[in-house]
Amino acid sequence: MSLAMHDVLIIGGGVIGLSLAWELANRGRSVHVIDQSEPGREASWAGAGILPPAGRRAGQHPYEQLAALAAELHPQWATELLATTGIDNGYRRCGGLYLAQTPGEAAALAAWTENLREEGVEVERISAERLLEVEPGLGEAGRGELFREAAQDCTYPGSSTQYPVLGTRYSVLGTRSAARVAASGFLVPTESQIRNPRHLAALQAACRQAGVAITSHSAAGDVGIAGSEIVEINTPAGPLRARQYCFTAGAWTGPLLARLGIATGIVPIRGQMVLFRCAAPPVKHVVNVGSRYLVPRDDGRLLAGSTEEEAGFDKRTTDEAIAELTAFARSIIPALREAEIERTWAGLRPGSFDGLPYLGRLPSLANAFVASGHFRSGLFLSPATAVVMAQAICGEATQVELAPFRVGR
Repeated sequence: MSLAMHDVLIIGGGVIGLSLAWELANRGRSVHVIDQSEPGREASWAGAGILPPAGRRAGQHPYEQLAALAAELHPQWATELLATTGIDNGYRRCGGLYLAQTPGEAAALAAWTENLREEGVEVERISAERLLEVEPGLGEAGRGELFREAAQDCTYPGSSTQYPVLGTRYSVLGTRSAARVAASGFLVPTESQIRNPRHLAALQAACRQAGVAITSHSAAGDVGIAGSEIVEINTPAGPLRARQYCFTAGAWTGPLLARLGIATGIVPIRGQMVLFRCAAPPVKHVVNVGSRYLVPRDDGRLLAGSTEEEAGFDKRTTDEAIAELTAFARSIIPALREAEIERTWAGLRPGSFDGLPYLGRLPSLANAFVASGHFRSGLFLSPATAVVMAQAICGEATQVELAPFRVGR
């Protein structure tokens, strides 16, 4: 069976694919999204919905430009999705606390917050006393052992060293030098969050209202190529044809593109999560400690995450990781010791070798594109990715230079 030809066939119905479909539909393109399972039920659903702050400044790396665009678009999209679908995606500016456990984390955190200040983002270096005022729900671990006001000698590595903070990539430039880190806690008032399942439900509803065709349980199979173009993609329902194609299948993008002889280096990185249920939110802010975090929801639920494991495509949780995350959460917030663990799960993030996503046209294929490899930042970067990829697919100049994100870099 062959279905009608669309302008764009999007392979992968996660937050990147759905966001791109909505953006293209709003530009008048006919779009078909296929997903090998249920749209929005993989890494997009499994994350915590943290939206870190970002701002613009001259000379930014294109990744930082993409992050700044995403930070601008999220409140706009939340408003538009609510008006369009009636679904509240849970966007709110809750603020974020950043604490460090080790001198190395403190150094990275100090560098990252200095980078934020240069972008015009409000950051407050926070004392132990101020921390208790801002978030009285933190226990001794949060106020004492994890928070050291005494200065520590830390050394920043040389130029081009990259520090990931919740998936945000930035550089500490300059020669090797010692830096005094006087505090290991910061308050970032503009950090925000959305609720992943609600956001994905809103995107699907908005796509359908805009005329996007969405097909579940439609795995992409063999790809037909004629000359320098894809002409069809085989699925269980038959071949699908479009004028242009975009691969947005997250961790599964690598195997799909390998069928075309295109290597990306995208690998699945398992992240495990614990969901607590409390009578009321035990804290107000997102609490970030190194690569782990605690995200409170207004209804009393609280997410604790996350691990980073290379386990192939295995999405099972492990007793060891869940126990470690539970102990971490309860050491930071004592109220969680009495809270029910409502659910645990794992998702597979699409990691890349250098921390950058792959965005743009596929090599040697005139009508095929990719948008994948966002690792921990897929939901955060999704509206900006949708905008710049829609511009590329429509043959327009992109707001962010895509060369650093090209396949084969």
